[in-house]
Amino acid sequence: MTFSEYKYLIWSDLYRLSGEIRFSQLIRQVLFGEGFKFSFWLRTCTLLRTKPALRYTWYPIALWMLRRQRFRLGISISPRTEIGSGFYIGHFGGINVNRECKIGKNCNLSQGVTLGQSNRGERAGCPVIGDNVYIGPGAKIFGAIVIGDDVAIGANCVVTKDVPDHSVVVGVPGRVISSQGARNYVDFTDYDAKLKGRVRGAH
Repeated sequence: MTFSEYKYLIWSDLYRLSGEIRFSQLIRQVLFGEGFKFSFWLRTCTLLRTKPALRYTWYPIALWMLRRQRFRLGISISPRTEIGSGFYIGHFGGINVNRECKIGKNCNLSQGVTLGQSNRGERAGCPVIGDNVYIGPGAKIFGAIVIGDDVAIGANCVVTKDVPDHSVVVGVPGRVISSQGARNYVDFTDYDAKLKGRVRGAH
């Protein structure tokens, strides 16, 4: 990860949360926020661990900060996890993501969400989450399955099979009930236009 990519991810996460790209808002969220504070230290650890000169100096400090937030907020996500831009944690508490999961851009994670590994069977492995996906409170997603783009997964839903694009999934086990997708659940996704010219590498 380059520093420009890091800045892009930080600003995109902030914009998804607040609809603003201001340094004062960044400082406020890092100091007093909850979900963003965790994602900030998560992104920082991801950057620092890739830099040989920083891996044994600043990285341990950032990792300590991340672990502190992990226990304080009840969010367990590894810096090794592949996460796209515009990552949004709406409410803290009980969030567990296996480090082998892959999460696309503009994903909303709610409280009580688990993205976990299945250890046996034809779907052994971890989920791949598409772009612009809303995952509701208490939802559980297990196994080597693919959640498509623009998907809304309802509260307390359990998903163990692939989900096509633009689906709304509810129930235990999860079933598709409509093709309205995540519309009105995933907001503030136009950060590329806002960041253009301000952050090198903005799309």
